[in-house]
Amino acid sequence: MSIKAIAVFCGSKNGNNPLFIQHAVALGKVLAEKNITLIYGGGSKGIMGAIADTVMHSKGTVTGVIPEILVEWEHQHKNITELIVVDNMHTRKKKLYELCDVAVILPGGLGTLDELFEMMTWNQLSIHNKRIFFINSDGFYNHLINHMRSLEENGFLYDKLSDRITILDEPFQLNQYLL
Repeated sequence: MSIKAIAVFCGSKNGNNPLFIQHAVALGKVLAEKNITLIYGGGSKGIMGAIADTVMHSKGTVTGVIPEILVEWEHQHKNITELIVVDNMHTRKKKLYELCDVAVILPGGLGTLDELFEMMTWNQLSIHNKRIFFINSDGFYNHLINHMRSLEENGFLYDKLSDRITILDEPFQLNQYLL
């Protein structure tokens, strides 16, 4: 499968660990070097802003998708290749999924988890079959991953978790999947 566009779900805040921004910058460089379009939430702040800025500074391509209601909240990015403003959050998620070949999850809050779980649910329902990669920065997602493994162990998943997600510790590890 040829990967031309990757949706990155991540926080509109920086978080408390400097590694979160460092990993966003490193991932942005990987995407630009591989000529892979970044598809993301369209914000200019936090981890979202850091990855978009890095891709743009590295001469890459960035498409942001932001709902009207979040234009002020997440401060839409004005210096990216393309910004798509949509009516609502549901339309945003649908557009993000349509535009990407795979998704990468960086640290983030409730919005990041919402996007992640909707994509995983759509995978389970065979609405799409897009691979999901976690960049587990400093173990940020350890508890969530363990909980999802518990879902599998207790018979609540239709597929093996490893068939749907790949857990990476560092952004450069994504390179082996970008052949």
